[in-house]
Amino acid sequence: MNISQLKCAPCHMGAATVAEAEQVILMQEIPYWRPILVNGVTQLQRQYKFKNFKSALEFTNQLGAIAELEDHHPAILTEWGSVTVTWWTHTINGLHHNDFIMAAKTDHLIA
Repeated sequence: MNISQLKCAPCHMGAATVAEAEQVILMQEIPYWRPILVNGVTQLQRQYKFKNFKSALEFTNQLGAIAELEDHHPAILTEWGSVTVTWWTHTINGLHHNDFIMAAKTDHLIA
């Protein structure tokens, strides 16, 4: 099953972050994403390129709708010709399975 077809599970304070060994496996499902470290918190980030601002904004709005449906929200930077998306789970200060699912769903918008 494609990871983008999974639903996000409710996440609560104190839930475990994804272990490093499992992150390596999950990253194979989302090869264009890169893990980044921000203030000690591991996050997933990818930049998408578009031909203009209108296309970038349309993508941003589609992503926002999916984020609302899943109740899991990214940081989104929309600029002329690009959108940078960053996923992580605020309540656990790190990566949860939901972040990998949502990264795959984000990629699916482009496919």
